[in-house]
Amino acid sequence: MPTTKPLQTLWNDLWAMSFPHFCLGCHSALLRSEIEICTACRLHLPYTDHHLTQENTFYKKIAALVPIRYAAAFLYFVKKGRSQQILHHLKYQGNATLATTMGQWFGETLRQANFDAHFDLILPIPLHASKLKQRGYNQSSAFAQGLSDSLQIPWRDDCMQRVKATATQTRKSRLERWLNVASIFEITEAAQIAEKNILLVDDVVTTGATLSEGIQALLQAQAKTVSVAAIASA
Repeated sequence: MPTTKPLQTLWNDLWAMSFPHFCLGCHSALLRSEIEICTACRLHLPYTDHHLTQENTFYKKIAALVPIRYAAAFLYFVKKGRSQQILHHLKYQGNATLATTMGQWFGETLRQANFDAHFDLILPIPLHASKLKQRGYNQSSAFAQGLSDSLQIPWRDDCMQRVKATATQTRKSRLERWLNVASIFEITEAAQIAEKNILLVDDVVTTGATLSEGIQALLQAQAKTVSVAAIASA
């Protein structure tokens, strides 16, 4: 006797044909099994492979500023490339699903390299309350949630807060970036930080100024070690 598709599956197929979603990279229609980015574009994303080498270029950039254990970005930031398109959708289009999905993809990569054994807690770089209200969500929090899903490590977004609203870092010089983010974070749940191996998460990293401020705040709160992960690194 031939099998028939469940009614829900038939409905999903009909909905996908009638209202297709499009790839954020190449704008082609997505298959039902694809999320936000098509398989072809996923294959051609500018992956860093930082997780394969502890003293990678991203690690050296941050370790030159503050003590860290590991550092890895998922993608290289390529101007006018797919990674810039992705970050634009995350920051300015409110695409939380994409941010979480990117976290899940990167988390699976890190899990396969046994990084799940090195962290106790995942924390996102927080947005100031005014920026969070304006944007509607924190893309770093959504990315952290995706990492948590794949690594099976808890994440929280209430352990650190941004107490200073800063101007955008775009078009600022290196010195201006550092002055712009000085003393902007405050630890609100120190007991959750002490003696923990923390994975601190950001979206895109250029000079590392913002990350460094966050790392220093966590180390002052007696974190055992701090590592960093980012969606993209310039």
